[in-house]
Amino acid sequence: MNENTRAMIQSTFDASSKGLIHFGQVIEQLMSVQVEAYHVDYRSGRTTYYLSNDSTLDLSFEQPEAIAEAFDGASVRAAILGAQQGRVMYPEFKQLSQRAGCIGYTVWISGRHVTYFGRRGETHVEQFPS
Repeated sequence: MNENTRAMIQSTFDASSKGLIHFGQVIEQLMSVQVEAYHVDYRSGRTTYYLSNDSTLDLSFEQPEAIAEAFDGASVRAAILGAQQGRVMYPEFKQLSQRAGCIGYTVWISGRHVTYFGRRGETHVEQFPS
């Protein structure tokens, strides 16, 4: 992975983590450096980015204090809607989704959807807005 790609992923990660950019901007910036997917694991405090040339980049973040035991798909969906409408930025989205029992998710940029996971294998799939 070249340094420009690494720098773009890092700056996107940092801006999103601080709530400075919305999901659509994250996707645009990552697409510009051929990221085809990324996985966020709340329990390990790690985000892994996957590029179209099969290289990867792992970035760490602070792990949450607690993630709810039960997966509440309706609450996950509400957090997603808030983010899509620009009312919820990423720091709040993380809290809301963790309270809803989400342990992590995979953003399939090339597939235009996100899969959210619960502790017992529950999933919620959300298509990108048109």
